[in-house]
Amino acid sequence: MNAVEESVDSLASLEERINRAVQIISELRSDNEQLHAKLKKSQEEFGALQAERDEAQLLAEEFQKESGGLELKVQQLSEECESLRDERKQVKNRIEKLLNQLDLLSAS
Repeated sequence: MNAVEESVDSLASLEERINRAVQIISELRSDNEQLHAKLKKSQEEFGALQAERDEAQLLAEEFQKESGGLELKVQQLSEECESLRDERKQVKNRIEKLLNQLDLLSAS
């Protein structure tokens, strides 16, 4: 019976190792599924971040174009204001000359 007992013990030991292997494989599969889910979620988040980055870059480019256009417009308006100031000075001088001439006519 010794041989039978050893055979039973061997079989029980083998069964225990197989059960443990099955348990480990199940745990590894579960871990693998969780990791795949995390990977998928990370990839989706990465894709969303890339899209946001691309949109931000487009907005930045548009802003730079608009900014350049606005700077040009500001420069043009500044030049126009300066021109109008010069014109106002000329008109003021003419009016002063006309008033002086009227004063001279009134005085005589």
